[in-house]
Amino acid sequence: MSSPDIAPSEAVLPPGWTAHDPTGEDVEDLVRLLRRHEQDARGWPGADSEHVAAEVTGRGATARTHRLIRDPDGAARGWVSCHDRAAGRVLVGITVDPALELSLADQVASYAFALAERVSADIARDRGLAATQMDSGAFRDDERQDRWLKEAGFAHVRTWWQMERAVTPSEATDHPAPREGVVVRRVRRDDAVGLPQEQDLRDVHAILEESFADHFNNYRETFEEFVERLRSDPGHRWDHWWLADVDGRPAGALVGSTVTGRLDADGNPVPDGSYVEYIGVHSSARGRGVAKALLWTVIADAAARGRNRVGLEVDADSPTGADGIYSSLGWQTVYVTESWHKDVPASAG
Repeated sequence: MSSPDIAPSEAVLPPGWTAHDPTGEDVEDLVRLLRRHEQDARGWPGADSEHVAAEVTGRGATARTHRLIRDPDGAARGWVSCHDRAAGRVLVGITVDPALELSLADQVASYAFALAERVSADIARDRGLAATQMDSGAFRDDERQDRWLKEAGFAHVRTWWQMERAVTPSEATDHPAPREGVVVRRVRRDDAVGLPQEQDLRDVHAILEESFADHFNNYRETFEEFVERLRSDPGHRWDHWWLADVDGRPAGALVGSTVTGRLDADGNPVPDGSYVEYIGVHSSARGRGVAKALLWTVIADAAARGRNRVGLEVDADSPTGADGIYSSLGWQTVYVTESWHKDVPASAG
């Protein structure tokens, strides 16, 4: 998507500063900018070229609008990203260089949030909606980002625990078996073309939609939107999709991904890991140990691949007590993030 121009009445950049749609040539600048922000706000960087390129120029770019902000010397100082995530929901990412002097950073942030609001309003219009939700985030205790979000009219609505569990080689085979009647399997593949069977994918989608129906801020996606969005992630692998059959019928699902290409604060490669993108159990099968069976499956798979960890995200405010399951299986919180929301009306036709 192309970013719209900011109207004269809205926030403007400092004199001599520019903003443009990034291309493949800008990816490394965006990575360095994002890593500076992560180092300052969280304590260590995690961004890598593969994931940034996927959002800016790869499959994920079709649902995203970006604007890269440069200072008069051409240095990358800000990044606006708006992801048309689902009908009525736009994921908004605002990154401003932590090295900027405060008054300049404030002006860049004001411009960035004004642009993001206009892009979100245009997305709502193009989808035929009356309004949409802007869903932005921050690392906990990032006072600068929190202040900008408040000034832009956002409200803090949720806190998330980002958890990891170490994996040992022995766990490839040394783990509990599922309970009676529960069988965990990978989604089936068509031997002729190697692609997953559509019915299994539709079962995964249906199980997750049902299991997340009453969760915080859940927005329904069509089957096509769901599959295309997950396929756009560089970490996507079809052999990281699992179904749990309960008494012979699909009733649980886990979609995982790979975490590769990461560097630590010193620029050294970090061992590969696995990540739980989604895990859900149909209401008819709860209490049968399905979630634990799925989690042990992804742990065993990571161990068999020689990986050292499995990560996931947990709603810290959820009344379901899901964090208790993860903690009991060895997951620990490594950092905390926040969700901030703002509703905006669609732009005029």
